[in-house]
Amino acid sequence: MEFLPEDIANYVGSRTSTESDLLKKIGRDTHANILKPRMLSGHVQGRFLAMISQFLKPKNILEIGTYTGYSAICLAEGLSIDGRLTTIDVNEELESRVRSYFQQAGLAEKIEYRIGSALKIIPTITEEFDLVFIDADKENYSTYYDLIFDKVKVGGVILADNVLWSGKVTNPKPDKDTRAILEFNTKVNNDGRVENLLLPLRDGIMMMRKISG
Repeated sequence: MEFLPEDIANYVGSRTSTESDLLKKIGRDTHANILKPRMLSGHVQGRFLAMISQFLKPKNILEIGTYTGYSAICLAEGLSIDGRLTTIDVNEELESRVRSYFQQAGLAEKIEYRIGSALKIIPTITEEFDLVFIDADKENYSTYYDLIFDKVKVGGVILADNVLWSGKVTNPKPDKDTRAILEFNTKVNNDGRVENLLLPLRDGIMMMRKISG
């Protein structure tokens, strides 16, 4: 997942605005107590998500894949005064921990945290979103994209994480998840309704701006 040499990565982090004490705590707790801590967005990516949200000042944000809540808290930093963030995750075992983090962040009233299958929940959502962050099971990335597209405002931004998939996207014999990522990246790149930029940030973020319906 880490493509930069360690010394360069450390330099990047040292020249990036610091994360809050709560986000540092979430990072420590996740690495100490939760399986697959590499799924955490972390310092630099978290500051990127926060900055994009701060640029947009979104009224409605959708996140697909909550994990331990780090990225949701970062995204919520840019919410408009009356804004809300909806985040969906299938892992109910993390629910009490994540709700506690949202409470500590003072965001319990701003974040709607829904447990269940995003494939089933998204079709029931009626809000229109300014910003969407996709960071869930890779095999369904293309399906998530199709499900949320009409719910994103023209001019809105969609972000998808892990689109370099630890560099496996260049493997001549990709596995199932890698093929799903490759198909998603190609789908987005060929979609004339968006402008897109694949950023080599951490494990790769596909950034899309919706330009037509």
